[in-house]
Amino acid sequence: MVHFGERYLSARKLVIAIDGPAASGKSTTARLVAETLGYLHIDTGAMYRALTLKVLRAGIPPADAEGVGRLLATTHVALRREGEVTRVLLDGVDVNAEIRSRVVTRAVSAVSRHSSVREAMVREQRRMGSEGGIVLEGRDIGTVVFPDADLKFFMTAGIEARARRRGEELRAGGIAPDMSGLIEEIQERDSLDSAREVSPLKKAEDAIEVDTSDLTIEEQVRLVVERVRGVVEGTDA
Repeated sequence: MVHFGERYLSARKLVIAIDGPAASGKSTTARLVAETLGYLHIDTGAMYRALTLKVLRAGIPPADAEGVGRLLATTHVALRREGEVTRVLLDGVDVNAEIRSRVVTRAVSAVSRHSSVREAMVREQRRMGSEGGIVLEGRDIGTVVFPDADLKFFMTAGIEARARRRGEELRAGGIAPDMSGLIEEIQERDSLDSAREVSPLKKAEDAIEVDTSDLTIEEQVRLVVERVRGVVEGTDA
């Protein structure tokens, strides 16, 4: 893994935004960058997934803005770091495994598009990043949550590479993936995320675009960390 000297860790704490579509590599990269820098990692997608899980458990249609809004008022989503793992807590209960299910994946975009949901999540994300020293990843971090972030990245990858990564995640969880189904699922998610009226997925004008199709995780992390080094030292172009 990339090593980052102590003098950088003790320097000005940055806000780093990493956006991109599903399975583009942003989550793993963000987590490892945060570990390398000694920063807090915020997986904003996991926060939306946790709410979506509660919506589904309550039997509320994901498109029901009023019903989702009522549930939101009594919902608490928190992230807790345990060693190298960030636990997602829904009303105090660890839901790390449940929020990665395919049923949640299919519904999360519909829940996330509601303005009440976006506003509540954005307020919490800004609160967590108010003092810097944070790596946030999602779909609207550089455009909406932290438009003035010190560094912004937009990660992309070919659809086959993304489906392969998602399949590896499922196999790791003991689930045999349907690769053609995964490709269709990712394409549908891209379409929904890009077309929604509230905070659509798009690249910030000043974001650094990174195609991760042929990059290793090590290379992705190194690229981001070196950019941080440049900002901290004042040598970033």
